[in-house]
Formats: sequence, C-alpha cells, structure tokens
Amino acid sequence: MPTPHHLPATPDTVAWGYLDAARRAVLQVQSGDEVVIDTLSGEPENLPADPARVLPDHRAVLEAQRKERGEGVHHLTGPIHVDGARPGDCLQIDILAATLRQDWGFCEILPLKGILPAEFTDYQQILIDIDRVRNQATLPWGQSIALDPFFGIMAVAPPPEWGRLASPVPWAFGGNIDNRALVPGTTLYLPVFNDGALFSVGDGHGRQGDGEVCIDALETALQGRFRLTVRRDIPESAPFAETPSHWISMGLHPSLDQAAEQAVRQMVQLLTARTGLDRSQAYMMASMLGDLRITQVVDGNKGVHMLYPKDI
Repeated sequence: MPTPHHLPATPDTVAWGYLDAARRAVLQVQSGDEVVIDTLSGEPENLPADPARVLPDHRAVLEAQRKERGEGVHHLTGPIHVDGARPGDCLQIDILAATLRQDWGFCEILPLKGILPAEFTDYQQILIDIDRVRNQATLPWGQSIALDPFFGIMAVAPPPEWGRLASPVPWAFGGNIDNRALVPGTTLYLPVFNDGALFSVGDGHGRQGDGEVCIDALETALQGRFRLTVRRDIPESAPFAETPSHWISMGLHPSLDQAAEQAVRQMVQLLTARTGLDRSQAYMMASMLGDLRITQVVDGNKGVHMLYPKDI
C-alpha cells in the first residue's frame, strides 16, 4: 500500500510568490504515494479584522517571510520530490480531495488588472463568509453561492535555465492554470523538467467562473489530497487532464487565438494517440464533439481548454 504523507504549511515549506527549480524539496515521496497538503491564501491586506479567524500557520508564514517573498502573491506549499521522476517524464497528479480550511475568503479588484483595466481603476476587496458544513459562501450584500473548491496552482518546477519565475503566469510546467474543471476526481498530467519533478500547490479557490475576469476567484485556504505517480509512457510536453467523463486539453499563450490553437492541436494529438483515428478524423471529431472554453484571461498567458467526451 502506498505510504501516506502530510505536508503542513510552514515558513519552511511555503514559497511566497514564486517557483524555482533551485528551491530545495521539503518532502520526498515514492511514485504512487498519497500526500495531504495544507495551503494558504491571502496577503496581510486580505485578512479579516478578527485575528482569531486567521489560521496560525498563515500568520506564521506572513511574519517569517515578510522580506523573502517573490514577485507573485500566491503561497505555494512544496516542492515535493517524487523519487524516480526525471526530465522527459510526466507527473500524474490524481486530485483526490480539496477541503476548505477556514471560514472566510476574499475577492478583490486590483487597479489596472483584470479584463477591464481601464474601467476598474480603484482597489476594492470584499471579505466573504464561508459555511464549511453547508458548503456555502455568503457575500457582503447577502447573496449565498454554493462552493466548488479547487486549486488554481498545481505545478512542477520550471526548467532550471528559466530561473525564478513569478507565480501568476502559467507555463508548460503548469502553475497558475486556474482551470475550474480540475476538481477532486480529476487527474492532471504535467511534463517533468527536473529530477524529482518538484511538485507544489496553492491558490485555493472556493468558487470561480471560467475566465476569472477581475483577476480573483473566491480566494481561500484549502487542504488537498493528491496521488503523485511518475509516468514514462506519456510523452506530452504541455499540461493536460482528464475527468471520469472527459479529456481536457489546454492551451496557454498571451493571445487567446494562439491558446485556442494549442488546445485544439493538443486534443487532436490526444485523440490520435488513444484511438484509431488519423489527424484529419480527430480534427473533425474535435469540431463535432469538443467544447472549447476560456480558462482564464488574466494571468499573462491566457488559457483555453477543450473538453472531449471519453465515451464517444
């Protein structure tokens, strides 16, 4: 039976705002092991007025890392070294659980960010109450919405020659993909660029719409449970995923047009690799049955993904 592990969020295990292949691993696991990972969300200005509502590990990380943060805002727990992973492999990440850790979250508008930067030029933030028992969030104006937690960031370490990268921009190693389809029960596949893969996770979301148009979702702290497996039989060079019912291809590019092209091209490759279809047949099937969706439009590299039904 695979060994279970727990990785807490501490000043030693959390990187504030960056991904870097030079960051040392904080946990070592075997391929196929399950890991429970605690994550955090929020900078000092995002915290509720009542300090009792703030997780002790969140306070500890903010205090200890005040002078060590990267360019991004995300708290990333990791990295985890998966024994046997090497460049050219693929890391299979089975998302087994995403559990709310606290009774609050936030959403904010950042000046000159989001899809409408010229129209929303003032900083605004709302604090959102979370009922973990009912799986509901209550907005300041009284409206309640159901929660659907997932992690905005799941990543292996970037290629060493890329150096330290700010956390907001997703790339070939994953990162801030912000794909709301990646809920528990989904499997994400990421190409490996370093020995051990060096997996990190963060950017917990209680709820997000496709697009994440104002730059925030319902940001909150989550605990995740993942199974990490090294795959040498999957030669993909970009992230993709599957649910019990669908394949999910992904495109990431500053241009939405180019991101859409990448998502369609990858879906054609997925279909030809897993069926008896040739490229032309796969292209037509993707057109007839694939659903092309905007993942997010605010993370530097915009995201487009395609869902294709596996039962066809």
